[in-house]
Amino acid sequence: MKKHRYRVTIEYLADKEGQPVTAPPLQFEVGNHDEILFIIEKIKSRNDFNDEDATAFGVGLKLFTEVMLNNRKMDLFSDFYPQMVDFMKTLKKGIP
Repeated sequence: MKKHRYRVTIEYLADKEGQPVTAPPLQFEVGNHDEILFIIEKIKSRNDFNDEDATAFGVGLKLFTEVMLNNRKMDLFSDFYPQMVDFMKTLKKGIP
């Protein structure tokens, strides 16, 4: 299956007390069957979250679900997969 390609970068800016942290960023490339930026805009259009939360939710969801789809027969995902399918259907119903 052809996939969209993304580079994801995570930078650790501050610890839970707000103190700056110096650590190298984590960066990786990943493929996804969906256009993630478009999905994020659709999630934002639901108005369930503020923009920052909608973006974090969209990125996390799409990264997680792609790994799950690629490995859905693993014991780790086999029981959870049907519930995720239902969750995605519910999510998509609320998108205008």
